[in-house]
Amino acid sequence: MNPKDLMRLRRLSLAAQGLLQAQPYGRGLAGARKAINHLGYVQIDTISVVQRAHHHVLHSRVPGFELDMTNQLLHQGDIFEYWAHAAAFLPITDFHFSLPYKHAIKSGQTHWFRNPDKKLMAELLARIALDGPLRSRDLETSTTKRAGWWDWKPAKKALEQLYMQGDLMISDREGFQKTYDLTERVLPSHVNTQMPSIDELAAHLIDQQLRCHGLVSLKGITYQRRNPALRSVVKNQINERMAQGDLEGVRVGSGEDFIVEAGALDRRLPRLNNRLLILSPFDNSVIQRERLKALFQYDYQLECYVPAAKRHYGYFCLPLLYRGEFIGRMDCKAHRKTRHLEIKSLHFEPHSFDEDAVMAAFIDAIQAFCHFQHCDSVSLNSAPAHWLHTLPNLLTPVT
Repeated sequence: MNPKDLMRLRRLSLAAQGLLQAQPYGRGLAGARKAINHLGYVQIDTISVVQRAHHHVLHSRVPGFELDMTNQLLHQGDIFEYWAHAAAFLPITDFHFSLPYKHAIKSGQTHWFRNPDKKLMAELLARIALDGPLRSRDLETSTTKRAGWWDWKPAKKALEQLYMQGDLMISDREGFQKTYDLTERVLPSHVNTQMPSIDELAAHLIDQQLRCHGLVSLKGITYQRRNPALRSVVKNQINERMAQGDLEGVRVGSGEDFIVEAGALDRRLPRLNNRLLILSPFDNSVIQRERLKALFQYDYQLECYVPAAKRHYGYFCLPLLYRGEFIGRMDCKAHRKTRHLEIKSLHFEPHSFDEDAVMAAFIDAIQAFCHFQHCDSVSLNSAPAHWLHTLPNLLTPVT
């Protein structure tokens, strides 16, 4: 593939992810709702070195996004929590596509927890039905001796099993304290609850992935879905659509094969701009690491799961995107008590770019990022020599 076509593929991918325009989905609450509907899911994560992943993903795409907006959307019945390839917020319109996995867990075809305590689960369901929503913290006691279903760990497992098999939904969350309620009391009455066929689920996944990624691989369409039958149906549907001329294949320089809608490479795409984006490690655009490497030649690993002695870039490095390229990564930490953002290190890929232009874009980005972290100041510990000498003088207090 020639460099011009590869650049267009990258732009197609980034445009589909909402990363080339300043406000592709609009602003504020309405923008956040539209972003989740378009992306198909936003991953929820517990790591709090900087603002959590679900907030970070939306901040990167929705001007005026506020941290409480995901909970507002949850309360309004616009989104729901469940499992995508990980815990996630999903569009409520996609609720019925969560049913096959729930059925597989409830019927024992697949396991969330092995040997779930069904007696304890029945007791919890009865309590929630009688007394109303239940928080996981409501199961905790201050006593050192715990017995029966008041033993927090088994009770928590039972709650999660009921949630994963569909008897319960999450009606509210306060930080990472979730509130569980009966599905029939949480789910809006207009939502489709009909079990989709495997063909309908496969078609949904293909359409969703083409919409939010622009180009897909067979492996990527069923990312982290360990279901051979579903993968087979997806492959057959892709082959049918290609035979009908609706889809076409492209091969990038690494030898990886991708699928795009016919004529996608001829579409008018948003122009590249000089805005630099600081992305979450769990951002939808980078979470499929093999795809990221094949398409952008960006070898990225989240090293918080790597022993400290084996880390190359730092505990929680954030990808840096500039003019259609992943140009580097930033390891940082938000010190919330002192409202200070510590940039522990900056690393750059061996790209040729205008260093002064990138530095100017980075300063703009870090100012906005500090606001997002509720930090008033920023410092830089380690970076290439020119950046280390120049950038601290340009980083002014955040106002």
